Amino acid sequence: MSGNFGEHRTPVEGIKQSLLESQLNLQHPLVKLAKALDWQYFEQELRTATTTDVGRPALSSRLLVGLHYLKALYDESDESVVEKWLENPYWQYFCGEQTFQHELPCHPTSLVKWRQRVGAEGVEKLLKGLLKTAFQQQALKPSEIEKVNVDTTVQEKAIAFPTDARLYDKARRALVRAADKQQIKLRQSYSHLGKQALFRQSRYAVAQQGSRARKQTQKLRTYLGRVIRDIERKLSNPSPMLVSLLQRTKRIYQQKRNDSRKLYSVHAPEVECIAKGKVNKKYEFGCKVAVVTTHCSNWIVGIDAQHGNPYDGATLAPALLQVENLTQVKPQQAIVDQGFRGSTYHPQGVQVLITGNRKPGGFLRRLLKRRSAIEPIIGHTKHDHRMQRNYLQGQIGDRINSFLAGCGFNLRKLYRFFMTAPLRNLVA
Repeated sequence: MSGNFGEHRTPVEGIKQSLLESQLNLQHPLVKLAKALDWQYFEQELRTATTTDVGRPALSSRLLVGLHYLKALYDESDESVVEKWLENPYWQYFCGEQTFQHELPCHPTSLVKWRQRVGAEGVEKLLKGLLKTAFQQQALKPSEIEKVNVDTTVQEKAIAFPTDARLYDKARRALVRAADKQQIKLRQSYSHLGKQALFRQSRYAVAQQGSRARKQTQKLRTYLGRVIRDIERKLSNPSPMLVSLLQRTKRIYQQKRNDSRKLYSVHAPEVECIAKGKVNKKYEFGCKVAVVTTHCSNWIVGIDAQHGNPYDGATLAPALLQVENLTQVKPQQAIVDQGFRGSTYHPQGVQVLITGNRKPGGFLRRLLKRRSAIEPIIGHTKHDHRMQRNYLQGQIGDRINSFLAGCGFNLRKLYRFFMTAPLRNLVA
């Protein structure tokens, strides 16, 4: 396979390629979805991210938006979505190709760079475009958004469980690698001793020999402190990257057991420790995500990552404001759980109904009981659309991953809507 990514070769001489549309089933949901989406909207909104004055021609917005939609819909990585695009004619048609292509559409890193250029606000427009299509196809009605369910969940980051011993060892190894790049000759790297101490600490901890485990943890902390001081002595003018790494490792070295705002990862300093009261998982490490769904039809009309581990009630007003920005419809009722208690943070002009405060009857009882429908939706975004474990970098990556998870869930609903269209016509 050629290494010239993004360059579609002409057909072999003497062989005329037929159009993809003549070879595909036009009743396939992806074909209908490709025709229903307003691709011109993305070209206008995201043209600044794909327009360059120098260098090779930019990839089209439709290709990049289509690849991200497929990535979210089918729970793919950047690498796998590009590889499977090459094999699937329906995916190629969805991304705007007229004839079957035999070369990769782009390098997987092109998706990363595009997300960096458009930012979280640009990816949020992908969710807005889907809701716009749902309105146009009458799969979603504006009146359904007046009554919404709101809840929060945790989007975990792709980090190991942050024990003190593991953090000390990882911080030391990161400093040693950075010192090698800066050509700093350390007095001692403690590579062999650190590996031994970490192994012994883990074995002592499993055997519930706490005193011995604490001694090995203290050894790892001592090794880290020695490496930090050695680098500071030998480097008078460090690079900005090394300065940032030194600040993180010093925080890890100095933080105590009961400190607040602790650092839980060397490569992901934005990670927060969140306790949601789960029996099987007492603490989760990532960020909080506010999810808003329609009360009856279960469309995700708002989803965003909230940093700083806010109180659930403090996420309500921003979440409802996002719904209004995405759909141009202001919710009138928000049904929430006990985590949103306290009217201090409740937005004006919206009736907030909290489940479990009293024993209602009749219509109100059914209304509050319906709130639990948001729980399986959150489960689907996690297990089917990549929100279970976030691999994207930084706080912007947290927001982008949550937006893509919402896009994936809504795409699945649109997919089923077009798939069942013939059945609805027969019933009608």
